[in-house]
Amino acid sequence: MSTTADHSAPFPADEPNARGDQPVNSPAEPSENPTVPALPNADSTEFVNAPVNADDAATDTAHTRSGNVVPIRPDTARHPEDIPAQDRDARRGDVIDAADDEPTATVPTALVDPPAVKTTWWETAGDATARPLVAKWLTSAEEFKARAKFMVRYAAHTTAFHALRVPLYVPTAFLRSFGALGRVIARVHHWVYDRESKPVRMAARDRNDHDAYMKLREARAETVRKRMAPVMVGLVILLAIAYLSITYIAPFWNWTILVSAMTLVGWWGAPADKPVAGRAVDMEKTPKLTSSTVEDALCSLGIGALNQAYSKGKRVTFPNPISRDGEGWRADVDLPLGVTAGDIIAKRSELSSALRRQIGCVWPEGDAKVHEGRLVLWVGDTDMSKAKQKSWPLAKPGATVDLFKPQPFGTDQRGRWAEVTLMFVSMIIGAVPRMGKTVSLRELLLIAALDPRAVLYAFDLKGTGDLAAIAPCSHAYGVGDDPEDVERMVVEMRELREELRRRTKVIRALPESVCPDNKVTPELAARKDLRLAPIVVGVDECQVWFEHKEHGAELEEICTDLVKRGPALGIILILATQRPDAKSLPTSISANAILRYCLKVQGQTENDMVLGTSQYKNGIRATMFARSDRGIGYLAGEGDDARIVRSVYKDATDAKKIAAGARARREAIGNITGYAAGEAVDVEAARLDPLADTIAVFERGEDKLWSDTLVGRLADLRPAQYKGWTAQNLATALKPYGVKPKQVWATDPETGKGANRNGYHRDALTDAKRNGK
Repeated sequence: MSTTADHSAPFPADEPNARGDQPVNSPAEPSENPTVPALPNADSTEFVNAPVNADDAATDTAHTRSGNVVPIRPDTARHPEDIPAQDRDARRGDVIDAADDEPTATVPTALVDPPAVKTTWWETAGDATARPLVAKWLTSAEEFKARAKFMVRYAAHTTAFHALRVPLYVPTAFLRSFGALGRVIARVHHWVYDRESKPVRMAARDRNDHDAYMKLREARAETVRKRMAPVMVGLVILLAIAYLSITYIAPFWNWTILVSAMTLVGWWGAPADKPVAGRAVDMEKTPKLTSSTVEDALCSLGIGALNQAYSKGKRVTFPNPISRDGEGWRADVDLPLGVTAGDIIAKRSELSSALRRQIGCVWPEGDAKVHEGRLVLWVGDTDMSKAKQKSWPLAKPGATVDLFKPQPFGTDQRGRWAEVTLMFVSMIIGAVPRMGKTVSLRELLLIAALDPRAVLYAFDLKGTGDLAAIAPCSHAYGVGDDPEDVERMVVEMRELREELRRRTKVIRALPESVCPDNKVTPELAARKDLRLAPIVVGVDECQVWFEHKEHGAELEEICTDLVKRGPALGIILILATQRPDAKSLPTSISANAILRYCLKVQGQTENDMVLGTSQYKNGIRATMFARSDRGIGYLAGEGDDARIVRSVYKDATDAKKIAAGARARREAIGNITGYAAGEAVDVEAARLDPLADTIAVFERGEDKLWSDTLVGRLADLRPAQYKGWTAQNLATALKPYGVKPKQVWATDPETGKGANRNGYHRDALTDAKRNGK
């Protein structure tokens, strides 16, 4: 039975209800149906029984608009709390308390709902949303060009396809013309001799109805006479045309006309299932998305709150008409109370099955700007991961980039370009392995390489060389996680931190008229004297850095500083990891990253670690992506809402071509430095231990030396590292160890005279070494 019927509707006392149940019992009578909760009396805590057939309670169902049956829980529609208040009040009013003869005082009902106010059209006119005057593709120059190009390509391909097959089409049509002529003659013959009336005449003959048979024969004879006349006229005209053609037209043209006519007859007379010409393009027309289709699909997901709402007659609503949106259909759905868009998003694979589409075609999203129950369902014509992506504009020869402006990064479900602005932000990319994380990072570094001013740092900690295409444009490039590789990267990151500190001083020293916002601007980046060009750092598998036993803490400290202070100073840090957790992606870093790109992840924690706190709760769930959705993820931070974006895939060969063009433009402006210029990183200098080396240059019996003497001996010990050092350099190097220069008495080896000068005691140095300062 359908629960749309009102089980709680009151019936007159002592009269059976419409289903044949017993009358409602009075409060003094015991209930005969203990399985159903009773309604409380208005003046007591006793209950009035609501008789319900037990068989009906076990078979409650609800029906969608298209007739599908949705099962519901039998106890949801008969609980007293589920009965409308007005019905409960009416039922209470019909109950007569037979045990109490005294009149009871009438208690006035307090109205808590506001009175219904009918709003006029004029009052709601300001809230109306104007629909576009013309189709969206007409207002988008890019989409209009794309469609125009498609039509031109389609026409050219169709023309070439059929032109190549004309030598096959002509003889095929000519040979089929004989069959077509035979079918035409047979149809004319059947029409002239009224073959359709034969069954009726034969039926009259079989039942020996002579009168009816003779009348039918006369009617047929009259019909044949009428139809024979135009046929004979047509035959005479054909014969006349044939005679004139043979008499006055050359045989060549007679045969040409005859063959052409026969070919046309064979072309147009071919059976519908066997045409002469084949299809030039196979186009699969996807079915239209309708409200009943969406409703049936949602009801099949097994969401309890949704099915309960349907059992009470509360269906989904569609605030806007379902319409075409790009290469697919868009449906805005208001879900029933208590059902959120996240409930639907979590069942994306089940929803795609219910809609009978590939999972890559079905993209449910929430619209929290309206409310948590607003679902935006976009169903594409083709799988997003398999659909042909537009040509990347930055892959064209000669393309250049201004990192201060948005640049195309990928396409959304509708095929529109989604842009990213790398300046003044840091970025995190997270995904499980083999989902396109490294390719997306390489694309971002290619974007940075196309800005000739930018300085690139590319570190491939996976060790597979996926970022090798960027090396010719990189100031710093590292690959692998061997100890010497990580040590070299640490040295380069230390240099970058020093560059960060230098930039703060430069910005601070600039006048307000030049730098009013205390950050790098396009004008400042263009000035070579300030050296404030954008710096882009890309790190793949960054968890290798932060989990490193020896250098992890230092690298985390440097990256945290870059994420917090770097964006305003033109330093962009992009970290990619396949393990987005607090250990591999420290919270101090992830909390300060603005741009987020999250491909498929396994759980809520990883999702929110990449996209931000509460994003999973808000319906932004990268867990819904399938393994086939490679290169597809949520892009957050560019704009108000997160978008589903498919990044541009460029293999190593294409990436090298793009990077080669970027290097040529860098060479033109003289911006080839560091690794790209063949310069090596001085790791030995980074390994300096000035405290140990200073102790080592003390000779036996010496307990104190002047700073000048120590600097000279250090230069003899390690010329490459200490040559050119002064006493001030030595003091700066030993300061972190807690050792400061003091006045010491020593003898000048040249003059043999003693004097007080700045120097160090050996005991103070060894104590600092022992204490580990």
